[in-house]
Amino acid sequence: MAEADNRSCIILLMDRYGEESKQLCYSLKRAGILYKGVVIDDDGFLEADIESPYGFFLGDYKNAKGSPGRPRYFNRVEVPKFWEISANNRSGKISDLSKERGRIFYAEPLNKRLVNAVDWLDEKGVVRSTDHYNRYGMLFSRTAFNKKGERVNRSYFSPDEKEILTENYVTGDITLNYRDRIYFFRNKTELICFYLKEAGYENCDIYYNSLSYPFFVSERMEGEHKDNILFWQEPVGNEIPGNMRMILNAPDGRTKRIMVQKRTSYEKLLRLGAKKDMLCLLGYIYPFTGKNLHGNNVLICTNSDNIACLGELVEGLPGLHFHIAALTEMSSRLMAYEDNENVTLYPGIDMIRLEGLFRKCDIYFDINHEAEIVSAIKRAFLANMLIFAFKETLHNAEFVIPSHIFTKNAPKEFITCVKDMISTEKKIDEEIEKQHEFALSEAPGSYLMIKSRNNS
Repeated sequence: MAEADNRSCIILLMDRYGEESKQLCYSLKRAGILYKGVVIDDDGFLEADIESPYGFFLGDYKNAKGSPGRPRYFNRVEVPKFWEISANNRSGKISDLSKERGRIFYAEPLNKRLVNAVDWLDEKGVVRSTDHYNRYGMLFSRTAFNKKGERVNRSYFSPDEKEILTENYVTGDITLNYRDRIYFFRNKTELICFYLKEAGYENCDIYYNSLSYPFFVSERMEGEHKDNILFWQEPVGNEIPGNMRMILNAPDGRTKRIMVQKRTSYEKLLRLGAKKDMLCLLGYIYPFTGKNLHGNNVLICTNSDNIACLGELVEGLPGLHFHIAALTEMSSRLMAYEDNENVTLYPGIDMIRLEGLFRKCDIYFDINHEAEIVSAIKRAFLANMLIFAFKETLHNAEFVIPSHIFTKNAPKEFITCVKDMISTEKKIDEEIEKQHEFALSEAPGSYLMIKSRNNS
């Protein structure tokens, strides 16, 4: 956040820094809204301009003595002599001969094999502790477990390995060693409120995207400005969430508006009786990376050979060239498709070449079973590729127009639709615009209206 009078600043308080939190941060920046991003669940890999209550008290790892200054690669985990580390693109394993002693978990993207956490197992294979590493390659916290594998507490360390903060998962209380004093907090809400005051944010408006700790803090904090906003990014069940009902029933409360960022959630809330004057449907400002050039290149990203109706689509769409990319090696079953003139395979593709395919291709088929890789659907959307999918393989419904989704029992309908949608350049451009509209793509002015409403 740029230097500003803290009495008029905005805190964006988030439980976790997932994809939707990142999209909201990007949207606020693009709209020119000054804010400070604060994430409660610090996994050690937060971006440089994002704070956390834990990181605030722990200190500067980046410039610490002995800091590698970069994430730790999987084979740099310290293990006893003669123990072995093995790994693939998803995770790593630590072994003592034939006995598993540890499990290595990577930060995103997984294929870079950068260590985020290491579970250590006892003789019975039960997790007894987890070491958490940060983006500077340093151990910043450790979680302890009991004999049943249940979390007991988590300790956080300064760059010089002093224990600064301890969170007790059994009692819920937190102990903080700060400025030569010991502070005790009954819960995480009290800790976050203390952090906001110490950081000079006590008079800031609070934007938040969760009805758990961010909501509790927004209700608890005392200060001059309380024009708070909830950004709702989750699905809605059969009833309005309890804490949201509290907001809706108190129009003069601290939270003045609810920005709903999913069309289906907005419509469901209205059907459930939510007050329309407190709700606003608001999408995101997306960082589009390319322009559709109306070409005939199709991209499919997969890590298995289980691709729905691939043979039928290759045969039924001879005018399209299929580029099939995998981070891993490909089976002989999938490699056999390269006998088709309109198919090119990329086993074990690297990120540079994959980026080139996202620039080259103008169509994406979300037809691979198993897990999505490299956030392919969102990347295809941001590259302005025309996206088609089967219902059985759909990985991210937020970016795929319902009329572009078919059942794999009817591949002919899929083929007919693709042929129709790409029949003219005008048709392609119209469908891309529909994708933008369906995914709630916003202009910066939509976000600026939020602040003007609150200031009116």
